Amino acid sequence: MMKNHFTSKFSLFTVLVAVLFTFQFCSPTKKASKSEDKVSFANDIMPIMSRSCTPCHFPPDGRVEKLDDYASVSSHIDEILERVQLPADAKGYMPFKGKKQALNEDEINLFKTWQAQGMAK
Repeated sequence: MMKNHFTSKFSLFTVLVAVLFTFQFCSPTKKASKSEDKVSFANDIMPIMSRSCTPCHFPPDGRVEKLDDYASVSSHIDEILERVQLPADAKGYMPFKGKKQALNEDEINLFKTWQAQGMAK
């Protein structure tokens, strides 16, 4: 009888340790990676536009297509993506003649993600 009582306690202890060990390595649902986060114009896109597209596309100094607000950028997203992905020496490449910092691959992907997500303000 003593042996069975000991075996039951030992089995219960083993199960309890196994359960606690398992939960130690479980974590709550992980936060979405950057590529899955919701991209917004105000937080993600506008800072890049301000850095790389001023003053040419920002009034009052800008004398070409205005790209200083949500409506203008969202309506020209295809052209923006096309032009920033051209070879740097190609006609139409932006930013024009290296006047401003070019968009890097991560920034271009951010624009693509923003477009794919429906272009949140």
